[in-house]
Amino acid sequence: MSNTITDTNFKFPGQKSLYKGKVRAVYNINDEELVMVATDRLSAFDVVMPKGIPYKGQILNQIATKMMAATEDLVPNWLTATPDPNVAVGHLCEPFKVEMVIRGYMSGHAAREYKAGKRMLCGVPMPEGMKENDAFPEPIITPATKAEMGDHDEDISREDILAKGIVSEADYIVLEDYTRKLFQRGTEIAASRGLILVDTKYEFGKTKDGQIVLIDEIHTPDSSRYFYADGYQERQDKGETQKQLSKEFVRQWLIANNFQGLEGQTVPVMSDEYIESVSARYIELYENITGETFVKADVSNIQERIETNVLAYLK
Repeated sequence: MSNTITDTNFKFPGQKSLYKGKVRAVYNINDEELVMVATDRLSAFDVVMPKGIPYKGQILNQIATKMMAATEDLVPNWLTATPDPNVAVGHLCEPFKVEMVIRGYMSGHAAREYKAGKRMLCGVPMPEGMKENDAFPEPIITPATKAEMGDHDEDISREDILAKGIVSEADYIVLEDYTRKLFQRGTEIAASRGLILVDTKYEFGKTKDGQIVLIDEIHTPDSSRYFYADGYQERQDKGETQKQLSKEFVRQWLIANNFQGLEGQTVPVMSDEYIESVSARYIELYENITGETFVKADVSNIQERIETNVLAYLK
């Protein structure tokens, strides 16, 4: 198996704290900047799988940094440097406690809710007579609360966010505006690659000087669902499943192996062959989404490589 990085415990100069998310480890340096390490952990149904996926962290980090560069004229972001293939550095921000989920099509969670007979998602109506993977008349924003590690993100409506004071109305209007602008740009970028951006999520934070900026990842296969545009309508007309680029294929494999993150369920064993196939799919995702050939970083000693590069940057 290729060398993977599934945990980090670096001690950087000026380090104030370390936060570990499902996939990323975030180091606070002098309460000024954040060093975010994208690991090779794979999470599905809000559960982190036991084994890492080779190159996954590099792929996520590099897609996110490319997409931030491609949208910074529309929406400011937290990023200042990428000293290592797996690392992004940016401004220290106070994250908003909601994820801004936006859906152009009725897929995934929305489709599961629809099948269960629901016609409202996060306080937003979904039209009658839709089939799974149909386009919504226009994209809908369906926010989720940010869960702590091990908990599930929960759907929440705009009304509840404001009523509970999770985000002020003035800030929330900005978050909605930024979310729609980013999704429109993401849709255009995807279309230029022969893809459809189906749905995605954005996270935002506030810098010390009160500016709202995009943080974390953007338009990656972990945060987004893509379909191949070629044959999309034909497949819809025939009632066939869509060919997609996202980690939905992992979710489907888990569901087929009786796992959906529910109490009492055990994560199925992923063979080395299966893990290599997931890695190959992530590389395919990278190349399709960016239109560039993926260049594998040296993984002979990832921990040492990351530490060396970050220390050189911090000096």
